Amino acid sequence: MTNRTIPMASTVVDSILFRDAFGTKEMRALFSDYELVQRYIDVEVALAKAEARVGVIPAEAAEVIAREASIERIDFDHMREETDIVGYPILPLVHQLVDMCGEAGRYVHWGATTQDIMDTAVSLQVRDALDLIDGDIRELRGILVDLAKKHRDTPMAGRTHLQQALPVTFGYKVAIWLAMFDRHQERLSQLRPRVAVVEFAGAAGTLASLGDKGFEVQKALAEELKLGVPATTWHVARDGLAETVNLLALVTGSLGKIALDIMIMASTEFAEVYEPFVKGRGASSTMPQKRNPISSELMLAAAKAVRQQAGLMVDAMIQDFERATGPWQAEWIAIPESFILSAGALHQAKFALGGLIVDTGRMKHNLGISKGLIVAEAVMMGMAPFTGRQQAHDIVYDACRTVNENGGTLAEALAALPAVTEHFDRAAIDLMTDPANYLGLAPRMVDRAVELSSDI
Repeated sequence: MTNRTIPMASTVVDSILFRDAFGTKEMRALFSDYELVQRYIDVEVALAKAEARVGVIPAEAAEVIAREASIERIDFDHMREETDIVGYPILPLVHQLVDMCGEAGRYVHWGATTQDIMDTAVSLQVRDALDLIDGDIRELRGILVDLAKKHRDTPMAGRTHLQQALPVTFGYKVAIWLAMFDRHQERLSQLRPRVAVVEFAGAAGTLASLGDKGFEVQKALAEELKLGVPATTWHVARDGLAETVNLLALVTGSLGKIALDIMIMASTEFAEVYEPFVKGRGASSTMPQKRNPISSELMLAAAKAVRQQAGLMVDAMIQDFERATGPWQAEWIAIPESFILSAGALHQAKFALGGLIVDTGRMKHNLGISKGLIVAEAVMMGMAPFTGRQQAHDIVYDACRTVNENGGTLAEALAALPAVTEHFDRAAIDLMTDPANYLGLAPRMVDRAVELSSDI
């Protein structure tokens, strides 16, 4: 028997096996118990300083609280045991802070209620977590810009309803992905001032325990913590946090869309793109030839999980009267998991897209498998000025049926029709039926998307 530590985590976000697949070290640390309690202490210290600034408690007491209140002196086992009894961690924390601060301890948590401290601590966590997400999105957008520019003119089959529709370029596809994340970056910046706000309002949210000093303390506390001041108490107004997790659901939803595209395009029959090669990654235990799109699979799983947490946050908005009887606790589940899963999905996206292998030859091959039928619309529109649109449609329709029933190419079928050859020679027919000549404004749309992205 050895003294090895036995892994005991029971969720993927903390699992020794899966935590780096579904999250990142930085985001896990931010939502760890240690950092959460540190933020509780930060809020209690900031509150003492704020109240001293406006004359609510003695300045000397605030100095002692700031000096003595230390997470290094917290007995976490005792705090856990007491939290199990109380139901919330703040009273157990306050008991220990009071003991640490001696005579000044009487002024710890002055005029505050448990939810004030917990909500403000979460605001600090969310503010810092949004900074991490913001940085990841910015990095991902840079990767997408480079990929879109590189493949601006790379023709491939555009697909609707999983059928080949019209030619596009791979850069055009990437530009659509880029524009989604440009919008997410804007949404994030617009969200931050709505959610990075202090909560300090007292037992029923009226600041009654501080008399006419309540607003002054609230403002001073916000300044100490570099948070905004809300218009009203938000003990039971949870739209800001619900919006935050729903934004994460949008971000991971977009990642899930990209992941689905990559997974289908990486399938053997498509073989158009592949995730970066790392020896052993995506290997099968029974099929040596397999190269599974692991990062995309993880992105898709995260999208599904965060979407569920977004629904939980909306459900948690329905709270009774001035202090809720349960929905608040649901946030303790949803917020950390959503941020960790989102960070993990963004990490996987940066890896997959940053080293994406694009087989342009295979894209060209797949574009040709319809034998020209993919540009039937182009031929119809090319003939319409000479025959009228409806007659052009009927002519091309007949040519497409010939290809489907007898083989050959659309160009060959058209060249056999007098209604076509009286207006077009074979060279003109070949030009009309070349998919690379019917890309529409796809390349220019890439240019526009890249240009607009640079302004964000």
